[in-house]
Amino acid sequence: MGYKVAVVGATGAVGREMLKTLAERKFPVADIAALASGRSAGSEVSFGDRTLRVQSLEKFDFSGWDIGLFSPGAAVSAEHAPRAAASGCVVIDNTSHFRMEPDVPLVVPEVNPHHLKNFRKRNIIANPNCSTIQMVVALKPLHDRFRVRRVVVSTYQSVSGAGKEAMDELYAHTRAVFVSDPTRPEQFTKEIAFNCIPQIDRFMEDGATKEEWKMVVETRKILDPDIQVFATCVRVPVFIGHGEALDVEFDNPVGVNEARALLARAPGVELYDTREDGGYTTQLECQGEDAVFVSRLRRDPTRPNSLGFWCVADNLRKGAALNAVQIAETLVAEGLLAK
Repeated sequence: MGYKVAVVGATGAVGREMLKTLAERKFPVADIAALASGRSAGSEVSFGDRTLRVQSLEKFDFSGWDIGLFSPGAAVSAEHAPRAAASGCVVIDNTSHFRMEPDVPLVVPEVNPHHLKNFRKRNIIANPNCSTIQMVVALKPLHDRFRVRRVVVSTYQSVSGAGKEAMDELYAHTRAVFVSDPTRPEQFTKEIAFNCIPQIDRFMEDGATKEEWKMVVETRKILDPDIQVFATCVRVPVFIGHGEALDVEFDNPVGVNEARALLARAPGVELYDTREDGGYTTQLECQGEDAVFVSRLRRDPTRPNSLGFWCVADNLRKGAALNAVQIAETLVAEGLLAK
C-alpha cells in the first residue's frame, strides 16, 4: 500500500534531505509532491532517480494527501500545517512552532514512540530540535537502566543547522581569509570562519539562548520531566554534523562497562570507543550516516554516579529528515495511518 506524501520546504537543505531519505529507505510512496514558496515554484528537486517540479505551497490543496513532511520555517508551518492537518493530511513538522504545545506529540522513534497514540487530537506531530534528538537517543538506554538525574552538555553545532545561506557564508568567508578579502558577518553575530560562536538563536532573560532552552524543555517532554539539563550551545565552523560533550549524573550507581554494553546494543546508536589515538567518531565522519555515534565514555570522578561521553550525528539526517521519516514509518508500522 502506498501513501501520498507532500514535502514542504523541498528546496531547503532539510527538505532535500527528506526527499533523499524517503527514496533511500524505500518508503511506500504512491505519489509525492515537492512544495515551497511561490518564488521557488517551477524549480526542480530530485527524488531518487526522478526529477520533481516544485509546486507553490500557498496554492496546494492537501485534501487526499496522507503525510506532510514540513520544514519550511516556523512562521510558514504556523500558517500552513494546521491547514494541511484540517484536510486530513498528517503533518510531521520539523520547525520549532508546535514542539512545546501540550497536545502535539514531540517524538524520537527510538525513545518515545508511544507518544504517537495521541497525535490525532491535532493531526500534527513535532520533530524535536536537532541537538536534542541526538542527545536523547544516546541517553535513552542509560536512563532506562540508571535513571538520568542531571545533564550538563556543551554542543558543537555545524552551520547547516542555520540553513543553506549559513553554509554559503562559511564557505565564502573561509575562502576570503586565504585571499585576504574583507568579510562581514550576515548569517551570524560574529565571523564564523576559523571561529566558534557561543550563541545559537536569541538570548532569553536568564542569559540562556533559545537553543539552550530548547534542549532543556524538549528533553523533559520526550524523556522525563524530572531530568535537569544545563546546556551551552556553540556554533562551530563545520558544514554538517553536530558534536556534544555530555556529563551525566544518575540516580543509581553506574558502571562504565555496563553503560558501554547498553549503548552498544541500543537502537540508533553506534558505539566506537577504543581509547587510543583516533578511537572516536568526529563530525566529519558522521556525515551521511543515520546513527548517533558515541565515544569517549568514561567515569566522572568529581560527582557520584556520573559518566561523561562524546556523541556526534548528522544534523540534517538524524537531526531532522531521517527522524521525520522514521516517525512516518512508525505510523505505518503501527497501523496509525488510516487509508
